[in-house]
Amino acid sequence: MNEPVLARLNHLMHLREEVEEVGTAFPWEPAADWLDLDTHLLLVMDVPGLDPDHLELLEDGDEVTVAGERDERLGGTTLRRERPGGRFSRTLAFPEPVLPGTAEASLKGGVLQVRFEKRRKTWLQLEPGESTP
Repeated sequence: MNEPVLARLNHLMHLREEVEEVGTAFPWEPAADWLDLDTHLLLVMDVPGLDPDHLELLEDGDEVTVAGERDERLGGTTLRRERPGGRFSRTLAFPEPVLPGTAEASLKGGVLQVRFEKRRKTWLQLEPGESTP
């Protein structure tokens, strides 16, 4: 085969690989749930593979922002990429007002849990004559 043609084909293959890699390297947004725990709100967010040192939590008024970075490089040449990685930032509105500065966070098994003390507690409403279980 002609050398210039082979060189151009190699160059085109390399460009194709770069385009495919850029096309699959997409920003990710971890799934999150809010739970009402009567006196607290609990934010539960899936962040598998995230190093706790690369996690940021910022409480600002009626929102909380969780940001972090998951290292995409595991060694070797990527042949196919489906797992999102890299930097993410997610801002969520509190479903109810919370007391500022009361956040308590834990990360276990790839699940981030952040508890916030609510301004107004949710109390179980009993009907007259009922008792608590």
